[in-house]
Amino acid sequence: MVHKGLWLTVFVVVFIWSAVGPKDYFTWFLEVLPALIAVVLVGATARRFPLTPLCSILILAHCVILMVGGHYTYAEVPLFDWLAEQTGGTRNNYDKVGHFAQGFVPAIVAREILIRNHVISKPAWLGFIVVSICLAISAFYELIEWWVALLSDEAAESFLGTQGFVWDTQSDMLFALVGAILAVTLLKSLHDKQLAKLL
Repeated sequence: MVHKGLWLTVFVVVFIWSAVGPKDYFTWFLEVLPALIAVVLVGATARRFPLTPLCSILILAHCVILMVGGHYTYAEVPLFDWLAEQTGGTRNNYDKVGHFAQGFVPAIVAREILIRNHVISKPAWLGFIVVSICLAISAFYELIEWWVALLSDEAAESFLGTQGFVWDTQSDMLFALVGAILAVTLLKSLHDKQLAKLL
């Protein structure tokens, strides 16, 4: 079991750090909002729907990724600037980490919800449906980015984070797709064991 106090402590510490002097507060809010929604949902459902340790840790890791990206903006995370310089790249690819996590983490969350609520009667369909859900989430997030860009010229560039890459939207969805497929493939056995203990 993941210690709830430790989980919440890590979340709060990173959240406070993220909120102190971010590059732009409006962009920070947009980037961190999914993490805030996640912590509220996890807290509200903790008693009637406790999560497996794997699912809890992945959600926390995704929240940290979001809060780091919100603090610096995804195009300016220092470590990834350094990596770009070392590899001769021209773009900061931290946003790809975020989009990979956008597939990897929801895959385990969706899998857990579907299995525990007996939504799918044929296990052979489970992986396909989980990956499809993750790809739908990724596509919807890209629509949100587009709407924000239309509504706010000021936050559009930093929130979109395209960095001049014409295929950024498509590559974001590809990274989410790859993340979802890897999560379902690599973590299936561990997740099933934890679900069996939980249930």
